[in-house]
Amino acid sequence: MSEDRYKTISAPSEGIYTEKRSKFIAIALPVRTLEEVKSYLDIYQKKYYDARHVCYAYMLGHERKDFRSNDNGEPSGTAGKPILGQINSNELTDILVVVVRYFGGIKLGTSGLIVAYKAAAAEAIAAATIIEKTVDETVTFLFEYPFMNDV
Repeated sequence: MSEDRYKTISAPSEGIYTEKRSKFIAIALPVRTLEEVKSYLDIYQKKYYDARHVCYAYMLGHERKDFRSNDNGEPSGTAGKPILGQINSNELTDILVVVVRYFGGIKLGTSGLIVAYKAAAAEAIAAATIIEKTVDETVTFLFEYPFMNDV
């Protein structure tokens, strides 16, 4: 992809995945700033207060250098990294993917968790409308009136 274009989603979307009675609800959200990410995380942690885990990953900026993932109590690397992996494999940015897990009573193991979080995130991203945007920058410069024709 050229440096002046990037892919993101146009609107929030959801995906649901179930494995051994555990339910994974994934929500993909378009975001622009870290403040938006934090406010959405706050909303979903309150909304799903009774869930066992609320894991997430986000990617910000057209350069795709500002990102983070969180396992929220799941074994290290079994939730946030697979979610972030789905964001990366779809080459998306300005996106937050939250996956809420309701424990079904049967342990999935680390490989089962990785597959489940990856599948849930993939469902939410697949349900979203992926759009391509251009990187727009405003440039301002000042000059004196006699240079008007040259400018």
